[in-house]
Amino acid sequence: MLNIKEIAVAGIVMLLGGCASTVQQGDNASAGDKMHVAVETGMEELAGGVETEIDPEVLYLLLTGELAGQRGQYDIALEAYLRASRRVKDARLAERAARIALYLKEPGKTEEAVSLWLQLDKDNLTARKIAALSALQAKDKSAALEHLNFLLQADPAGFEETLLELMKMLGTAQQMPFTYDVLEEMTLQHPDQAVLYFVQGVLAMQMQQTPLALDKVQRALDLQPDWQRAMVFQAQLAAHSGDLPRAREILLQAVDKYPENRQLQKLLAQVHIKSGEYDQAVDVYRRILQEQPDDEETQFSLALVYLQLQRDAEAKAIFQQLLDTPGMQMRASFYLARIEAKAGNADQALVWFDKVSTGPLVFEAAISAVALLIDEKRFDDALLRLLSLKGKFPKQHLRLLLMEADLYNEQRQYQKAYDLLTAALQEMPEQKELLYTRALIAERLDRLDILEADLQKILQKHPDDANALNALGYTLADRTDRYAEAQRYLQKAIELQPDEAVIIDSYGWLQFKQGNLQEALRYLRRAYDKLKEGEIAAHLVEVLWAMGRKQEAREVFSEALQQVSEPQELLDLQQRIPGLQ
Repeated sequence: MLNIKEIAVAGIVMLLGGCASTVQQGDNASAGDKMHVAVETGMEELAGGVETEIDPEVLYLLLTGELAGQRGQYDIALEAYLRASRRVKDARLAERAARIALYLKEPGKTEEAVSLWLQLDKDNLTARKIAALSALQAKDKSAALEHLNFLLQADPAGFEETLLELMKMLGTAQQMPFTYDVLEEMTLQHPDQAVLYFVQGVLAMQMQQTPLALDKVQRALDLQPDWQRAMVFQAQLAAHSGDLPRAREILLQAVDKYPENRQLQKLLAQVHIKSGEYDQAVDVYRRILQEQPDDEETQFSLALVYLQLQRDAEAKAIFQQLLDTPGMQMRASFYLARIEAKAGNADQALVWFDKVSTGPLVFEAAISAVALLIDEKRFDDALLRLLSLKGKFPKQHLRLLLMEADLYNEQRQYQKAYDLLTAALQEMPEQKELLYTRALIAERLDRLDILEADLQKILQKHPDDANALNALGYTLADRTDRYAEAQRYLQKAIELQPDEAVIIDSYGWLQFKQGNLQEALRYLRRAYDKLKEGEIAAHLVEVLWAMGRKQEAREVFSEALQQVSEPQELLDLQQRIPGLQ
């Protein structure tokens, strides 16, 4: 049995005489290899095969570094290896120190260690990459240019991956402008290097300068027209900037040139979807599946597009097939539940929602089941589920609380909902959704003072909140004679969201209250055309009746009773205007 000293010496012997070295790996690796920085428990074996007489103090430092590394005390390990590398001309020790310093984000010590490393092994690509990273972090332009130019000349084929890896490791937005400027200097030195413009484009996008990014990627493609990666990036930039026709044009040309590239095809399908061109997206996905029928992600995407097209039977067939695919069962079950709920098969929908037991859709499935039970007026079942979710999903506390308030509201237990929200606001007094929901409940309780106070509190921080503007403006128009104030709020709301049916309805109702019947009719017809909803229909009927167009009012009333899902406002109107029958 070895004592601790013997174990330590054995570790050092392995250190200086082991098998394949990280230095040798760095020498043989291309510049495209990723610069993984990891500090393992224990020592990496450093190569050698060279017998070295170890100074006792160096031996002590190596022993210290070894034990500190095993214990996760990397700052101590770094200091030990750095001191050892100053005393011993061994690139392996400097490399070790550089890797640990980089891991610990110690720029000064990284620079010192990599400098020692390069003095002993100036052609080592990994050392050059770490040196370039250190120079960029320190904003040392001349050093960054020196090391990047060396990497470009030593390994031009891998330079693209080297640059992208450096960008990833730099990370912070504060360093991007300086890195961009360094590359700008390199483009003056190497104007024919497309990769420099491409990476500048990536940096410009990260700096949220889309026009500049588009210009740089175009420069890259001018030099290298068939570069697929640059084509994809150019299309992504165009889509991000909102120029979907341009993105589509780029991708159609790229797909025509590279029909086997699935990434280009899938990106084209996504652009079609963003443009509302669902049939074209279907065609693209079908072409992919003709070549790769087992591509589950494409099958799933196609099913989602079918849902957008109201082709539920075709979507359902795909989701059912995906139930047998590992990793797809939960997502497929979730959307099968939504299809069944839409078809009115509540019990079957609940079965599918309950099958979603793992993955990112677990909470959405659970809360969708609660919402379905509320719609079905199965309030006791909904409440039981809701209460059980509070313990399972503490991070979703706010959303669950709002749903509980909605549950009470649907049962017309307005005071219970109000008390729940008031208690929550004591903990979160500035929470916008809580304020807005309590304002709507307060209106049901004739607490217009609370409604106005809550909505004004929202508007103080969010003056362009169209929902709050609409709720306050509508209430003032409907429940008070403060029409001038209502006009101000609703005018702003309709400017912010000119196509929102409920806001158009509110504005039309204000016109009715002010006696502008023709204007009221124009707005309310427009709102009803956009959304067949009970309250909007009731407003339209009442305006038509007030204008003496009673037969037309009856026709709208009869039609709305058949179409709207919640006809309570229409039934209330019928009580006030018996002649509607």
